[in-house]
Amino acid sequence: MSGITDNHKTILLIEDDEATRIHLAQSIDAHSQLCVIAACGTLEQGLQALSTHTPDVLVTDLGLPDGSGIDLIHAARKKDKAIEIMVITVFGDERNVLAAIQAGASSYLLKDGDTDYIGDAIMQLLAGESPISAAIARQLLNRYQNSNNPLPEARGSATQKSQLTDRETEVLDCMAKGYTYNEAAGLLGMSYHTVTSHIKKIYRKLEVNSRSEAVFEAVQMGLVDIKT
Repeated sequence: MSGITDNHKTILLIEDDEATRIHLAQSIDAHSQLCVIAACGTLEQGLQALSTHTPDVLVTDLGLPDGSGIDLIHAARKKDKAIEIMVITVFGDERNVLAAIQAGASSYLLKDGDTDYIGDAIMQLLAGESPISAAIARQLLNRYQNSNNPLPEARGSATQKSQLTDRETEVLDCMAKGYTYNEAAGLLGMSYHTVTSHIKKIYRKLEVNSRSEAVFEAVQMGLVDIKT
């Protein structure tokens, strides 16, 4: 693991297979803007690392020898809703995919033998995108296309909408337009940490767990217009 500087985004990596964990850590550290602060092989180790670190991104497998990565996702969301979460796993079944996304994962990648792309995928996640393996994207699309149920309605109420401050609404607008936290900070004339503080409050008020959910709720409530 490389030394951390102010320019690095920190990554907490959880992967039970040692060879895969080492390769992923090396691939992440090879990226000039990323640094692995801890690489763990079990759920217990991951929870311990999460208790002492607040990473920018949690990258976790789901099938761990002593439990599920879903528990790590819940723990990360409970600790800090600004943590971005990426799942990288061999499990591509609907149950695991939906459980991870509902828990708060914004990215879901399948292990396909080539993980050298992981650094770029993490940067895409930090930039507001949601990297998802093509097979998973097709699975989710088919689920909604073949469902008799409409897409979920926004949970936000008029009361929640009125509780958002003008500054929080401006931060939401930046999130909806795909700006990174640093870019939003520059545009709004505030620090990176102030932006993340606003995001935590937005998540709590809108009752969401991820950036994609927050943007969906904001659009449905008429708080932002992604067409502008």
